[in-house]
Amino acid sequence: MQDQELNFEGVERQPLRTFTEKAYLDYSMYVILDRALPALGDGLKPVQRRIVYAMSELGLSAASKHKKSARTVGDVIGKFHPHGDSACYEAMVLMAQGFAYRYPIVDGQGNWGSPDDPKSFAAMRYTEAKLTRYAEVLLAELGDGTVDWVPNFDGTLEEPAFLPARLPNLLLNGTQGIAVGMATDIPPHNLREVAAACIHLLEEPDATTRALMKHVKGPDLPTGAEIVSPRADLAGIYETGTGSFKARATYVEEDGQIVIRSLPHQVSGARVQEQIAEQMRQKKLPMVDDLRDESTHEEPVRLVIVPRSNRVDTAQLMAHLFATTDLERSYRVNLNVIGLDGRPKVMGLKPLLTGWLEFRTRTVARRLQYRLERVASRLHILEGLLVAYLNLDEVIRIIRREDEPKPVLMKRFGLSEEQAEAILETRLRHLAKLEEMKIRAEQKALADERAELEGILKSAARLKKLVAGELQADAEKYGDARRSKIVEREAAQAIDETSLIPNEPTTVVLSTGGWVRAAKGHEIDPLSLSYKTGDAFQAAARGRSLQLAIFLDSTGRSYALPAHTLPSARGQGEPLSGRLNPPDGAKFAGVLMGEPDDTWLVASDAGYGFIVRLKELVTDRRAGKTVLSVPEGALVLPPAPAVSPDSLVCVAGSEGKLLAFRVAEVPEMPRGKGNKLYDIPARRAAARAEIVSGLAVVPPRARLVVWSGGRRMSLDWAELRHYRGERGQRGAVLPRGWRTVERLEAEATSANP
Repeated sequence: MQDQELNFEGVERQPLRTFTEKAYLDYSMYVILDRALPALGDGLKPVQRRIVYAMSELGLSAASKHKKSARTVGDVIGKFHPHGDSACYEAMVLMAQGFAYRYPIVDGQGNWGSPDDPKSFAAMRYTEAKLTRYAEVLLAELGDGTVDWVPNFDGTLEEPAFLPARLPNLLLNGTQGIAVGMATDIPPHNLREVAAACIHLLEEPDATTRALMKHVKGPDLPTGAEIVSPRADLAGIYETGTGSFKARATYVEEDGQIVIRSLPHQVSGARVQEQIAEQMRQKKLPMVDDLRDESTHEEPVRLVIVPRSNRVDTAQLMAHLFATTDLERSYRVNLNVIGLDGRPKVMGLKPLLTGWLEFRTRTVARRLQYRLERVASRLHILEGLLVAYLNLDEVIRIIRREDEPKPVLMKRFGLSEEQAEAILETRLRHLAKLEEMKIRAEQKALADERAELEGILKSAARLKKLVAGELQADAEKYGDARRSKIVEREAAQAIDETSLIPNEPTTVVLSTGGWVRAAKGHEIDPLSLSYKTGDAFQAAARGRSLQLAIFLDSTGRSYALPAHTLPSARGQGEPLSGRLNPPDGAKFAGVLMGEPDDTWLVASDAGYGFIVRLKELVTDRRAGKTVLSVPEGALVLPPAPAVSPDSLVCVAGSEGKLLAFRVAEVPEMPRGKGNKLYDIPARRAAARAEIVSGLAVVPPRARLVVWSGGRRMSLDWAELRHYRGERGQRGAVLPRGWRTVERLEAEATSANP
């Protein structure tokens, strides 16, 4: 009481921290114990338990007619579960969906949802429901003194604290739930397997988890499919109570087509179709020609994949789809349940089955004890009736003459109050001599039953044998064959995207406005393509569709995009700024393609540059990678391939001079400003009075093309000797009329293809 006090008005006061901590803890425990986690005994959450009990009270057994779901929901929320009707109805729907529950508890009539959209069920005013035969497992012993009864939320009725489940429903149907600070994920299992494991555990209490797994081989999903996780993973799940497993769709080949026959649990066929169709639209599945959904009421899952030809590797294709779609799915397992002590706990397979068998044994013992008490009570009554038949005349006389015959009878014949009451309630028709024989026969049968019940209750071995026998009988009555096969398979691998794309010649075209496109082949003339108004050809690179297209911007940053992802040259392309993040104001100067070890000459119009290998320009960052350090105010020149060390670097200045020198004189660097290629006086360079206006690398026996005023002049290898010099010089003056150079190009000759 130190943290709280009473003020003069008698109102309790306490610190906000104390109040909020207690309130949140109370709420947490409520969510954990009364909403989210299932009980070990019957495997149900409170709302599920109340739905099943309310339906049994409404007489909705498997043999009865269906009744409106709204009637059940109304009884549940009105009598036992004061929460929202929609949440209650959803819990009811879940127990009726055969694709969600391995052994449905509710038999629904109407629209109760579909695997493609479990939430598509009709409103509760339209659907009808009753209990399934399997629900007998939960309710059959409810009236046999097997459960504790607790008041409902308003104290006007009583409800069972749990249902006397004859089978471990917790494992059979599984469940999912999220509480405060904890969650549960229990997959469904096969009834026959779980019952066999329980019987084995009754016979061998020291059995290991591995021994139990000879019976419980793994989860058994309602929709079938295959469980493809290694057995070691499954063993780890059942040993610790946590882990994960993978389920995979099953398929067959029919007339060259792939037919998917079952899907993993909680996987929508429509969603799988969307995933496959999206890959087809993105041209990531060129080996698939068509996709159809031929599902019917008789065959709920039938997805047909039509390969493009009979040469398609079906196993490889399906492995790719398993890896990239919901045809293979991973499921988390967390066997977190409320134990018999009322506390949540994560249990492995053996502790879980051991705990349930303790619950079941206790339930059977209570049932037997309840029956024993009923038998003893009936024998007590029969003894009194037998006394009455042996003294029938005197009994009749006392009844006729006495105003209060009950105490007289009790005193005269030494009867108990119950015996005397039974005699007084006996009808005249039952006073015949034949009734005495029936009483003696019933007395003998009940005496034998009492001896049998007492013998079972006194013998733990006989009690175990009875539990095992009932488990075996229920397994035969309600069990079925396993639906999910357990097959260890190799992990699914997605097909490498490059193996799906034809490796063909490609020309990447870049415009001055930064728009890019790719054309098949190397014969295309980039100048002949149409460009947007105000846009024009900037640069082109020829390579293969599986290579990267490297872009260099005016700030010296490089960017890389797969060539096959670029838009077709049939249109005008797309802006690179939509896929890359260049600095503000930057423009793209050129494009490069080739092998990783190919060498390229990069330079700025300030006259500096260096040789770089193409792999040094590769980056996966949208913001690019700094390669060439550009002096302030300078621009990047279109890069040129440096094919051979004997090639000539040709540099043209804005003053009409041309310099040619060997590529070998240019150093190779991964990044930087580079060395001086062309001599521009510092003062003129700072004022941008003179710049490098053209750059090209001319292989041996090729020609140099000089563009000026829209005209071109070709200089063959021999003519370039007039302009030869050393790196960093100014070169020789070009002929009159060609001194305003727009750009330089290297042009191959027939002798130099």
